[in-house]
Amino acid sequence: MFFLPLTLCFASVLASPQYKRAGKLIVELTGPSGSVDSADLVLTASVTNTGNQDVNVLKYGTVIDGLPTRSFVVTNDDTQSEVPFTGVKLSVSMNNNPEAAYITIASGQTVNVTHDVSAIYDWGGNANYTITPIASLRAAAPGNLLADISSLSEVSVDSNSVGVEISSVTKRELQPRHENRSSNVQVLDKRAVVSCSSSSESDFISAGYTEGKALASLGSSYISFNGATDSLYRSYFDSTATSTVTSILDAAASESSSSRTLSCDDTYNLCDGNIVSYTVISTTNIYFCDIFFDELATTELCSGTTVAARNVRGGTVLHELTHAIANTNDITFGCSADQALSDTQSAINADNYNCFTTQVFQNEEC
Repeated sequence: MFFLPLTLCFASVLASPQYKRAGKLIVELTGPSGSVDSADLVLTASVTNTGNQDVNVLKYGTVIDGLPTRSFVVTNDDTQSEVPFTGVKLSVSMNNNPEAAYITIASGQTVNVTHDVSAIYDWGGNANYTITPIASLRAAAPGNLLADISSLSEVSVDSNSVGVEISSVTKRELQPRHENRSSNVQVLDKRAVVSCSSSSESDFISAGYTEGKALASLGSSYISFNGATDSLYRSYFDSTATSTVTSILDAAASESSSSRTLSCDDTYNLCDGNIVSYTVISTTNIYFCDIFFDELATTELCSGTTVAARNVRGGTVLHELTHAIANTNDITFGCSADQALSDTQSAINADNYNCFTTQVFQNEEC
């Protein structure tokens, strides 16, 4: 079986007051015309703006960014099971360089983005697969590139799925984009290993790691004491079973993998001024970008720092730990946006654990 278009339509949701008409985009997914080895599987996403005005589209975690992030859902046609994603998941801040987070697609313009998916999905064997773009796109009004992701408009998107036949599987790993410069290695209580050439940055990561695990423990204890009817719990997880959330928090609080590395080296060359940190799912190693080292200790939540700012280092580390130990996703970022997710989405969105636990800390410890 080769590529078979299956039209999907994603309806637009209520637009933000800042930008009520975000236009309409068509995402056309194409790939090789015949069977292919998994190592050679490259897709092209062509995104066309069919609206009557230019659209500034947020790139991260979409078919537009070209990064090794989860831009597609891949399903094995024989088993109807989803193929595990093994690429990169991010933590993003829009406070420093919001312009770099967007691509402007003019009215009538088509933008083509190439995706090498050979090393970011676990191709289990020769089979037919259906590949569907995650076509949830958000836009900012022209001339108003908002730092608050929750204030963006959802864009109406039409998209197609494609079928592809994998005739042979050659295992590939995501390759580092430059030489690793990390040399100073520090083991944290026989658990995660900090690898960093700068002693000050190594100490900063270690402190964030300790604070992130403490936030996870505090959040789990709060839920156990207050239960599923607690207003704060419901604001972030609604009617999700408390056991689902506490199991992830408990796993983060007791993180115990000595093979997991926490690095200050941008090994995969992804840091762009907006990406705070990222986790490579295939290894569960975590990498911290320069702007992470501008973040604050958890105790600063008692001194004027807001939860909504999402600039607490412990919260960022916890975000990444949930990727590493529970394979959470990056459905959205920003505490307001987190609270708007459905039950199913909120339980697997990494940022919900960041915002919830930092709010618990501010409410209970300050």
